[in-house]
Amino acid sequence: MTDRSWEFTQAVTRRPGPEAATGLRAVDTGNPDPERMRAQHAIYVATLREAGVTVTELPPLKGFADAQFVEDTALSLPEGVIMMRPGAPSRLGEVGSMVPALAPLFKEVRQITGPGHVEAGDILFTGREILVGLSARTDAAGVAELEQIVAGWGHRLRVVQTPPGVLHFKTDCSLLGTGTILSTSRLAASGCFTGYDVVVVPEGEEAAANLIRVNALILMAGGFPRTTALLRGLGYGVREVPNSECALIDGGMSCLSLRF
Repeated sequence: MTDRSWEFTQAVTRRPGPEAATGLRAVDTGNPDPERMRAQHAIYVATLREAGVTVTELPPLKGFADAQFVEDTALSLPEGVIMMRPGAPSRLGEVGSMVPALAPLFKEVRQITGPGHVEAGDILFTGREILVGLSARTDAAGVAELEQIVAGWGHRLRVVQTPPGVLHFKTDCSLLGTGTILSTSRLAASGCFTGYDVVVVPEGEEAAANLIRVNALILMAGGFPRTTALLRGLGYGVREVPNSECALIDGGMSCLSLRF
């Protein structure tokens, strides 16, 4: 098993539709502009390609305002893909639409059948283990079913706690590289990253914690200059991607693609 779980050759994304303006959000700070969101999404896809991956772009999914956040629907591992069971009722129908797109790309497709719930935004695969954060979208029953599947593939799963008021575990953390985690101070203080090198996001830029390492590049949301400077100072190649519209509906860099 490799620890280089930030190396990818493919990604799947879904273009936002006009309904994205009504997407779920914890705090209403205004509706995103669908046209601007599509333009920003196109930059995101182009940056994934710059990082060296082949991108499959799916069309908007009518009737599902949050469908552009494809990562929540599936967990991709070297052995196969596991279709999730979202904790938000309005998102349950997204999973079935992803299966035809993913099945040809993986050796095996498994499914969380319930009654528990898991969203992959709460899952961080570090290469050495799978960290799953309990949250409002991911419960113990869902994690137990997931653990049975990944144990059969030889993976160790460890349950951690998503901070109160935080949507997903990966809202507050990301994998920077082999053995290195970017985290908010509130999540790092929980001790869940013992054994890893932890880089803490500067105070006031907590939203920058959700980024993705894709091969030699880090894709992070624009507008966080201290975090950008910190990561570049550590030698990482950083690409800032505009994300103002998805941020209005609690979306970040990892949410917008499924990478494998």
